[in-house]
Amino acid sequence: ILNYDIMARFRRRTCIILLLFILFICSIMMALKTLRPDRAGFGDPFGLGLLPELQQRTVLLDSKQNSLNRVQGDTVTHVSNLRSITVNTMKASMSPVKKLEEELSSPNYNFHIFYYTWYGNPQFDGKYIHWNHPLLPHWDPKIANNYPKGRHNPPEDIGANFYPELGSYSSKDPTVIEAHMKQMRSASTGVIVLSWYPPGMADENGEPTDDLVPVVLDHAHKYNLKVTFHIEPYKDRDDRSMYHNVKYIIDKYGSHPAFYRHKTSTGRLLPLFYVYDSYVTIPEIWANLLTVSGSQSIRNTPYDALFIALLVEERHKHDIHRSGFDGMYTYFATNGFSFGSSHHNWASLKAFCDSNNLMFIPSVGPGYIDTSIRPWNNHNTRNRVNGKYYETAFSAALLVRPEIISITSFNEWHEGTQIEKAVPKRTGQVVYLDYKPHKPNVYLELTQKWSEKYRKEQEQWLM
Repeated sequence: ILNYDIMARFRRRTCIILLLFILFICSIMMALKTLRPDRAGFGDPFGLGLLPELQQRTVLLDSKQNSLNRVQGDTVTHVSNLRSITVNTMKASMSPVKKLEEELSSPNYNFHIFYYTWYGNPQFDGKYIHWNHPLLPHWDPKIANNYPKGRHNPPEDIGANFYPELGSYSSKDPTVIEAHMKQMRSASTGVIVLSWYPPGMADENGEPTDDLVPVVLDHAHKYNLKVTFHIEPYKDRDDRSMYHNVKYIIDKYGSHPAFYRHKTSTGRLLPLFYVYDSYVTIPEIWANLLTVSGSQSIRNTPYDALFIALLVEERHKHDIHRSGFDGMYTYFATNGFSFGSSHHNWASLKAFCDSNNLMFIPSVGPGYIDTSIRPWNNHNTRNRVNGKYYETAFSAALLVRPEIISITSFNEWHEGTQIEKAVPKRTGQVVYLDYKPHKPNVYLELTQKWSEKYRKEQEQWLM
């Protein structure tokens, strides 16, 4: 009986020790789990954003950080904006502005979003513009003959695979501009990259839009957003015409409080220009404008700025460097379409830029589909996968720690890269794509989520 009692007590003591040991191990594992990097254990480049069961947990962390992020960011531009708002609203009630600031996410001036003002409708423009986009023929006549020709017939039939919540709108409509600014601000973007042609010029399917710039600037300022310019290709664009373009933009719009200036590593505040299809012009011509010794040099003048070239092919990186550009962006939202738009090439491009004192600005997009205007281009479609494609692009961009991320696009509807609100629509001939099972604002919410994530990660990079 004595031996049995001793054995029973020994077993109880052993069980208690074993239980305490297991609890100790569990507490250690939980502590380590909270310290684990976001992307550990799930594989890159997808990140936690693609796992719905983990999104609930990260939303709480994001909301706690929001109040801190309202104070941080680009201090110079934020203080400038607040000062301007104070002056402009001195005679009016401050409550609408305060309410606006409370409702919307803080702008992130390192998130740049491409914006197009080339749309028109009969009410504001006397006719439809761009919504009636023609169907573009394939360059091979044999292939072209297999596809329909003609042009779209708005408002039911538009040149897009998705349908905007605002309908076939005019970019001149003040209520549309207001709605766009609110959407971009709600997405926590900070800089609007405005598609721009010189006065009197436009793309082959559009009308001149330079007279709309002051309206965009005014509305952007109301929402504490900044505006920079995406200089589009036009006939005979060269070093001389570009010098005049830059001078015109800075002289006419440079004093507006919404005009964007980027703070460089040396502390200078300089305008920033994206130059689309820059590779069409040879490096020697660009060097005349962008190098100190160039015959049309803009360097060290009142019109000096940061010029960002489009990189499509790998060889373009050397041309961009020789040309005197300050950086490169990738624009296309089609992963794998070009060297520049392929996510797996971003690390090598960032390394090249770092070693040559250039900015690397990757462009992320929610997907791509342009078969409404290029019916033969199915092979370049990139399915949105209910937001996963967009999150994958953001995750890939964050991996290279860029100073700026650009977003393609807010409203390039023809190519299906828009994050603007879209709605389900079915007509007699067309069934438009939509964002279901999500709401029309899902891509604005995803952008806001990744803007906050970028801010947090950037704080770690700078430590």
